[in-house]
Amino acid sequence: MPLFVMIGHDAPDSKEKRPRHRPDHLAHLEPLAADGRVPLAGPFTDGSGSLIVLEADSLADAWAIVSRDPFVVNGIYNRVELKPFLKVFPTSQ
Repeated sequence: MPLFVMIGHDAPDSKEKRPRHRPDHLAHLEPLAADGRVPLAGPFTDGSGSLIVLEADSLADAWAIVSRDPFVVNGIYNRVELKPFLKVFPTSQ
């Protein structure tokens, strides 16, 4: 399944809003992670946003998943980038 990288850029007021929506954000990601579709996710330590690596059938499918994320819906991210990604390292065996 293709990989995509989502970079969510935090809105100016995200620090105040993030704790309120974090449980729903994690609940959105947990079933995807359990299915192996989110191998990596987390915030940038400089407070500028977050990164999520996501497996999806297509770019449209990845956007559908990202658009339902509570951090997107509730404006924690004021801008989202979603790019196809090719993992080359470490190599699969």
